[in-house]
Amino acid sequence: MQQSENDLFVRLKQAWRRHERRWKSNKYVYAVVSRRSRGVSIGINLNPDKRCNFGCIYCQVNRDIAPEIRKVSPEKLSEELDLILGAEKDGSLYEDERFQLLTPSERGVRDIAFSGDGEPTTFLRFGEAVRIAADARRRFHLNSTKLVLITNAAYLNRPRVRVALETLDDNNGEIWAKLDAGTEEYFRRVNRPNVSLKRITENILEAARIRPIVIQSLWFRIQGSAPPFEEIEAYCSQLNAILAAGGRLKKLQLYTIARDPSDPAASSLLPDDLDQIGAAARSRVPVPVEVFY
Repeated sequence: MQQSENDLFVRLKQAWRRHERRWKSNKYVYAVVSRRSRGVSIGINLNPDKRCNFGCIYCQVNRDIAPEIRKVSPEKLSEELDLILGAEKDGSLYEDERFQLLTPSERGVRDIAFSGDGEPTTFLRFGEAVRIAADARRRFHLNSTKLVLITNAAYLNRPRVRVALETLDDNNGEIWAKLDAGTEEYFRRVNRPNVSLKRITENILEAARIRPIVIQSLWFRIQGSAPPFEEIEAYCSQLNAILAAGGRLKKLQLYTIARDPSDPAASSLLPDDLDQIGAAARSRVPVPVEVFY
């Protein structure tokens, strides 16, 4: 029995590593076994052109290879979303070996997530894409399924994005905002952004005053070195400042690299390293903490 459980875990880890943003002949919509969603996550890639306003050192997208697709067709996106949700509903999705690993209780669409080869909110028709996902969620009677925006938070303050977030809120939506640093210096080194850390935390605060949001933080080694303790302290201080100013944080998701990053300087943390960061966050920030190894 122990051997069987170990074998299943090994295969699940392999499934977590497989986040190809392709499903059959689809161009924009795909499905993955998600460790953070704990089941099937349907992904929507609004950045097949691989453009992003961040250049994160841990990013798995290889931008040295030219993209096959440069534009998003909302009409085609809607068709693909119907196709993949239909495959989940009739069970044919689970013919894929990745999804066969899920127990009956783990099956079902946990979320429809805007997550792709870049920052979703840079897509000028982002609001239309959210409406498409919301309509599909209703038509397929996915009452418990979340609409999730995975974002670096740089553009949450833009008017067109604010309007799209209202649609998200009305459809069991959730914002998963990334925060990978506590200081400007480390932020620049890790995320290589086009905005300041101050802008990111201000945008998170603004969004979190309206609805509770999830903070996602990826911690890893840079050239073999784990993040310094002072950085974790500064990170906790940033979160506490958001809370003190009226922001509501639903939970913190702390994790490390699961797939090969494009920059070889980045590598995964050991479980003990993540445990230490998790313990520090739990002791300093009054928000539930989840750790994903």
